[in-house]
Amino acid sequence: MTQHEEIRPSVQESLHRVIGILRNYEEDLVQRADTTERRELVTALVRKQDLAELQRLLDALHPADVAYVLEALPLEQRLIVWELVRAEREGEILLEVSDAVRETLIAHMGAAELVAAAERLDTDEIADLAPDLPREVMQDVFKSLSAEEREELRAALSFPEGTVGALMDFDMIRIRDDVTVEVVLRYLRRLDEMPDHTDQLFVVDRENRLKGLLPVNRVLVSEPEAMVVALMVPAEVKLRPDEKAQDAAIAFERYDLVSAAVVDDDEKLVGRVTVNAVVDFMREQRENELLAAAGLREEEDLFSSVWQSARNRWVWLGINLITAFIASRVIGAFEGTIARIVALATLLPIVAGIAGNSGNQTTALIIRALALGQISGGNARRMLAKELGIAALNGLLWGVVVGLFAFLIYHNVSLGLVMMGAMLLSLVVAALVGMTIPLVLHKLGRDPALGSTVLLTATTDSMGFFIFLGLATIFLL
Repeated sequence: MTQHEEIRPSVQESLHRVIGILRNYEEDLVQRADTTERRELVTALVRKQDLAELQRLLDALHPADVAYVLEALPLEQRLIVWELVRAEREGEILLEVSDAVRETLIAHMGAAELVAAAERLDTDEIADLAPDLPREVMQDVFKSLSAEEREELRAALSFPEGTVGALMDFDMIRIRDDVTVEVVLRYLRRLDEMPDHTDQLFVVDRENRLKGLLPVNRVLVSEPEAMVVALMVPAEVKLRPDEKAQDAAIAFERYDLVSAAVVDDDEKLVGRVTVNAVVDFMREQRENELLAAAGLREEEDLFSSVWQSARNRWVWLGINLITAFIASRVIGAFEGTIARIVALATLLPIVAGIAGNSGNQTTALIIRALALGQISGGNARRMLAKELGIAALNGLLWGVVVGLFAFLIYHNVSLGLVMMGAMLLSLVVAALVGMTIPLVLHKLGRDPALGSTVLLTATTDSMGFFIFLGLATIFLL
């Protein structure tokens, strides 16, 4: 059983307990509106006990689990729970919740409360929170930081979202290469705690240039008099702040990294990226891809207003409506053919459905290859030739199947042959379109997953109808 599978039941159980406590709390509120004085005192006591139990439960949960609970509650209940979260935990939880839910929580927090929450975070975490904080709050946060922390925050805010600089943090351990292991151990013992995900120490020279890495396990098993220069290993993976975060994610996956150095053009150490930041980035990317593929513009609060949710879905629904009109006009252009051969109407969905599914398979492979940086100008044509070959083979195979199906039902050899030809051509077109759409979006600097499924389905439907009805008009009339 994976760690995720072990944690998930306890989180679900906690959520059910929270909902149960809130239900009791709300029922007590209703009962209090019409009670005698004695019963009112009892009800108030029960309400106080409910809130105390709820606060104990929240205190015992990890910030990520509290965020999960908040995201699963309607706004009124969410705010009740949020009021019970201890002030020293608010910053951590704000980082964990989704962007949409974070907006609702921040909207109900005062400026002083927001400043206090941000002050308890590291500079790189403040940078993650900064886009959602009011300007006056960020100004107060800047004033509360030390000069070094201000510079770190400015550096973190200078990198756009989706870059390594936006993922990196500044909490790391630097050591010199001309000291012994004993000196390193004495230095580590003076720290209050080790930075999270410290699997290696960064060896630098006097100008802060990265010289190598010293794995923590080597520090623990080496002789105290051993020199760092003799134990350190080369930094085989060095990231640049302006690199794409996706490239960092690929490097972490490929080389099984826990942390990696971030250096500037002069090889000076400016920060590090840790596996937890990469995992969060990959999860967010995956969620965004799923939403984009469905034509949603942004992440949506499950309990946001009907108006807000509807606006989030308008754009691609409108595009889908236009493409549906186009498909309907394609069918309308062949009304005479359909009227004379009614069987065509029952067979239309088969061609469009299979073509759409085949195109989606191609699109999924291309989007993944683009994300991994595996497609270039040199191999794009070979990939296209391969996908067209696969589509032709599948079209021939399944064309024979659907052709026999049509013949067995309608006892018409010509109809079966038209069905087979339409299937073959539709799958080839679907492969071509399924590869072209994400490549064009990528070339334009847009997310390849953005609406690809919607555009592909619309195109394959229209082209499938046109090919099938066109062939029927030519060969059956």
